[in-house]
Amino acid sequence: MIEQDTVKLLRECDAGIKMGVSSIEDVLKYVESSTFEQRLTKCKDEHDKLADEVVSLLEKYGDDGKNPNPIAKGMSKMKTTMRLGINESDKIIADLMTDGCNMGVKSLNRYLNQYKAADEVSKDITKRLINLEEKLAIDIREFL
Repeated sequence: MIEQDTVKLLRECDAGIKMGVSSIEDVLKYVESSTFEQRLTKCKDEHDKLADEVVSLLEKYGDDGKNPNPIAKGMSKMKTTMRLGINESDKIIADLMTDGCNMGVKSLNRYLNQYKAADEVSKDITKRLINLEEKLAIDIREFL
């Protein structure tokens, strides 16, 4: 049970990290403020570091990881494209990113509760990912 929950939790982290990185990459070219761009880039880099840890652990368990739900990813991209097509402003980007962070935090906390038997290493990674998402939402409030 521990190994199953560990792999499932790591897979959800993997999908969440990929979704977060993809979302940041989708909006970076539209960001006007250099401060905002730096914060997004720093967060993306921290996601990439966590991704390396997750992938390494998943490989240890013989698992290939998980991609984000294609429907959720497509809907997110479509929402981003539509909103930025109307108004390419840092305010819109901050709003989109805050919504994404909040959804990520909610999902990751749900998975932490769902996979209680996961090992402490995978729980720690999940908590660090949650903290990254929460921190980004706070760090970009000034752009809302």
